[in-house]
Amino acid sequence: MRRLAGIIGAWLGPNGSERRIFWAGCLTIAGIVGGFNAISVITDLHDRPDIGYLAPIVWEGSSWLTFTGFCWIMWFALKLAPLESRPRWRVPLVHVPAFALFAFFHIGGFVAIRKLLYAAYGATYDFSPFVSEFLYEARKDVFGYVLTIGVFWIVRRIVEAPQASIDTGTYDIRDGARLIRVYLADIIAVTAAANYVEFVLRDGRRPLMRTTLTAVEGEMAARGFVRTHRSWLVNEAAVTGLRPEGSGDYTVELGPIAVPLSRRFPEALARLRRS
Repeated sequence: MRRLAGIIGAWLGPNGSERRIFWAGCLTIAGIVGGFNAISVITDLHDRPDIGYLAPIVWEGSSWLTFTGFCWIMWFALKLAPLESRPRWRVPLVHVPAFALFAFFHIGGFVAIRKLLYAAYGATYDFSPFVSEFLYEARKDVFGYVLTIGVFWIVRRIVEAPQASIDTGTYDIRDGARLIRVYLADIIAVTAAANYVEFVLRDGRRPLMRTTLTAVEGEMAARGFVRTHRSWLVNEAAVTGLRPEGSGDYTVELGPIAVPLSRRFPEALARLRRS
């Protein structure tokens, strides 16, 4: 639950890259699924011209609406258990119940919408026998779930790809009344220090700035820095090694210093392994 709370906090916080990944993935899924639904409407109108045009639109439109409306379930599942996460059992442990939850809301949602729309026209929508029909739709949702996970995975790779290169820009550290301008490449890591954050620089300096680590993460996540622990943010380009510590935890080696990588941040481990 603490991990889920952390993910929600990151979503509500200033980390713009996560919002870009989420919305880009959702819009892509909406377009792909909408295309499939449009093809189904055309097929229904061709194969069953006697039913008219309204029924296929209601069927496919309600399915599209609830599918896209609940694709956030797959996004959260992928955040909790990235495909590259260790240990491997974490992936099915999270994604199997997430799929069941998605299928329940997707199928239950479009059935409810269809019943309401049919009732408004004085008709009845029949979804029986319920168990066999639900299982039939759930089998189709397996493909939809895998497709959505794949889209979010690809979008994340596209959004984060530029972060693997060294950012040659600068960052202003406000140390009291003094401003220190440093190259991002010279910042090895950032750590929380009570009401301040401490910047670990390559030249050994450790200036403080009165702010939160979450605020700094929001500014630097898109510039090659990754959160590895509730108290640490590291520069991907400065990582020289990863050392397993057991139970899913790691130590991130950054030249002369070592920083913890908590198992509660599996996406950070996957990202550092790629870079």
